[in-house]
Amino acid sequence: MGPNIVGMERHYQTLLLQHFSEERQMVMLSGPRQVGKTTLAKDLQVSEQVSYFNWDDFDDRAVLLRGARAIAEHLHLGIVREHTTLVIFDELHKFSKWKELAKAFFDRYGDRCHILITGSARMDIFKRGGDSLMGRYFNYRLHPFSLAEIVHPLPEMETEIRRGKLISDSEFDALLKWGGFPEPFLKRNTRFFNRWSRLREQQLLREDIRELTRIQEIAQLEILAKLLKSQTGQLTSYSKLANKVRVSVDTIRRWLNILESLYYCFSVRPWSKNISRSLLKEPKFYLWDWAQCKTKGARNENFIASHLLKAVHFWTDIGLGEYGLYYLRDKEKREVDFLVSKDGDPWFIVEVKSSMHSPLSKSLLYFAKQTKVEHIFQVTIEGDFVEKKLFDLKRPIIVSAKSFLSQLV
Repeated sequence: MGPNIVGMERHYQTLLLQHFSEERQMVMLSGPRQVGKTTLAKDLQVSEQVSYFNWDDFDDRAVLLRGARAIAEHLHLGIVREHTTLVIFDELHKFSKWKELAKAFFDRYGDRCHILITGSARMDIFKRGGDSLMGRYFNYRLHPFSLAEIVHPLPEMETEIRRGKLISDSEFDALLKWGGFPEPFLKRNTRFFNRWSRLREQQLLREDIRELTRIQEIAQLEILAKLLKSQTGQLTSYSKLANKVRVSVDTIRRWLNILESLYYCFSVRPWSKNISRSLLKEPKFYLWDWAQCKTKGARNENFIASHLLKAVHFWTDIGLGEYGLYYLRDKEKREVDFLVSKDGDPWFIVEVKSSMHSPLSKSLLYFAKQTKVEHIFQVTIEGDFVEKKLFDLKRPIIVSAKSFLSQLV
């Protein structure tokens, strides 16, 4: 049995508390199903007064459909209070006119309350019609637990890289095996994991897809989702997927975009800037829940990919710069798993290996010269923690995941 959920604060609590103390904008908090958005929102100690509306609740929906003024009357926002009310709108993106409602409520009552909108879909995808919300919100993306979030009590908000900290073998193995979604990670029980995984996938592929899209071929979409599990991190062939699912290539592209927007998977695209004979090809796809990967090698690579994605999202969301995640490959089939960019320039590259005894990748060395990155890492799943400032080093190094990931987010 793993640790108890009580006392395991998320880094995002600090982030959101800081936002509401310093900024006037609404917060849009998005992330996968079951990642902990609602729990996080309700646990925020922003105000003594917290009001929660869930679009999936019929009574709450009735209030929301009456509009901004009705919501304010329901909350008694006309009464002057010592503490500012925190108003949470959960899954509001399922309402076709959610954007107009959010804009009207913020414009009229934003000076009387904090506003937090949560959703299990990318809010930038499901902005359906209406006036722009530009300038009225900041977007934050909630990720599963990562190694750094487990070992560090507070996030680093002023710079990207932090001091490394030791994680126990048991916690590291649990994170790799059960994934970073709170319930399966904390329970660490096979029967629970199997039931939880099946239910989550059914809700996402059947309920969410039907509510938010016009897709009717749910059974074929489920086949595509299963194929993604079996070829995580591989080069994507849209034509091969189309043949297996028995739909057109355009349909495959559209369905993959939808699965991305609902946080089932994410894509990593090839980096081509300053790469001679680069291969401008399709993206690789990874799962938000690396525990669903079918093979050990795919899970290891997805594990690192998920940590890097969380880092680039977090650094971007808190305003440190604009970060991106890519892979490297050329026509000679030289390949490096990941490149992280900062403000449009290559920053560091990462090759994933299982063993510390694997020799330094020749492709890693080749692309290090091509991209002129500051840092070159061969990250191994095996290996002990070393307390060293890895980002002070300007040479290619082999380093354990325990050391490397603890210095991220």
